[in-house]
Amino acid sequence: MLQTGDIAPDFTMDSDKDDSVSLQDLRGNTVVLYFYPKDDTPGCTKESCDFRDHYATFQKREAHVYGVSCDDILSHEKFSAKFDLPFPLLSDPDASVCTAYGVYKEKSMYGKKYMGIERTTFIIDDEGRITKIYPKVDVEGHVEEILGEI
Repeated sequence: MLQTGDIAPDFTMDSDKDDSVSLQDLRGNTVVLYFYPKDDTPGCTKESCDFRDHYATFQKREAHVYGVSCDDILSHEKFSAKFDLPFPLLSDPDASVCTAYGVYKEKSMYGKKYMGIERTTFIIDDEGRITKIYPKVDVEGHVEEILGEI
């Protein structure tokens, strides 16, 4: 399990903005990496729209925001267009990055067990170190809490 102070696992993932994003290339910047279960579902939509609504503040603080789920690029493109999301959504179809960050876990719904993403946010500093982890995120007020940290 990753902890505050650890070097964030590097990754390169495809983005809905027609490019790939590598954590290594983001060195020198603050990165907010939020992992969410599924595009266009109620909690994930609320969380993503909260990031959208505060995006100008993140930009003023020179923090780069990225959403990550196992959805494919086409799903991300539709979700982003539907809600006018200004930041990239990254696709982790094989859950390798989610697994490296410890957010791909066994979940249960209606008694059925399955593997999925536990909503978690990481703040990564300009040197690639994790400065804050928000596990099992409650969407309400989450973005404001992050802004209070950076």
